[in-house]
Amino acid sequence: MPRFTPRKGMPSPRLNEGEFRRRFLAQFQDPAFAELGHELDQVAAAAWDAYAHSRKAPRTHKAGLEFADPDYELSVDWLAARAAIAGAQRRHAERSKPAILLINCSSRSEHTCPGEMSKSYRLVEIARDVFAAAPDVTVELLDLSRLASEYGRHIHPCKACFSTAAALCHWPCSCYPNYSLGQTHDWMNEIYPMWVAAHGIMIITPVNWYQVSSPLKLMMDRLVCADGGNPDPTRTQGKNAELAKQIELEGWDYPRHLEGRLFSVVVHGDVEGAENVRRSISDWLRFMHLYPAGPAAELDRYIGYWKPYATSHADLDADVAIQEEVRNAARTLLGGVRAKLEGKLVAAGEGLREPRQK
Repeated sequence: MPRFTPRKGMPSPRLNEGEFRRRFLAQFQDPAFAELGHELDQVAAAAWDAYAHSRKAPRTHKAGLEFADPDYELSVDWLAARAAIAGAQRRHAERSKPAILLINCSSRSEHTCPGEMSKSYRLVEIARDVFAAAPDVTVELLDLSRLASEYGRHIHPCKACFSTAAALCHWPCSCYPNYSLGQTHDWMNEIYPMWVAAHGIMIITPVNWYQVSSPLKLMMDRLVCADGGNPDPTRTQGKNAELAKQIELEGWDYPRHLEGRLFSVVVHGDVEGAENVRRSISDWLRFMHLYPAGPAAELDRYIGYWKPYATSHADLDADVAIQEEVRNAARTLLGGVRAKLEGKLVAAGEGLREPRQK
């Protein structure tokens, strides 16, 4: 089999020590730090040493017998994320009652610059009331607006390892945290188990410039590892791109780590783009082998069409039809999940092997 050497040629992003220190210390602008100059110099020196020596994961542990290379040193952060996912998968398999993940995808909230809650959050609350009124239903809310309003909340961008080779993309993602680059507080290690534990996923999002919201897109990209990602980083010796290419070319099985869960998608806009955004989210979920709960579970609507933004909440108050449609989307998802748990849901074509994975 021919070897495929990774292509190189992009300019280096590495900083010299002076520029690194300038950027590192720029986060301490509050006058409260003024008397801590000596201490900050020491911290900056330690941070530079970590950066200069690329200590991405300074704390590691031998992989153990569960992995292809038991002696490979794996990040303790990655091992903890893997353990959380395994626990979530056990809960998913053992639960006989519906578990729903409800996701607010708007970044707007009254707790930051906009000064007002989002319509998406209000629609989430309408859906949550439906789930809360039903017996024996577990509901978990993932509020992505906290990326913009809560200290230490980040979803770092996907580095597109999958595009080099499928095996290079690890499940869960091993790109973060990267301590040497200051890429920490990554929320995805908490978000992955939420998706894994759920039987049904309900996504509610606005249209932002003809596209999904930026928080949702960040999460979508980082969920690529759930669709064909490699659960054993020791097989690729961490991020060995050439080795990962060889593994993929020898035959990769593209494991679908979220396969079989049901979904509902609600998209609202004010001018254009709602239908296309709803379709793109639904297509993404289908590609990961999640299944639509039913026609009423997929909804795209306009609230206050071509009306002032300032009156949009009043327009939602008046639009009792969309409020009921959101309730029906939640009811449809819940009904589908119940039917699946009882073995009564039939999805035509389920179980067929696709002729091509990629």
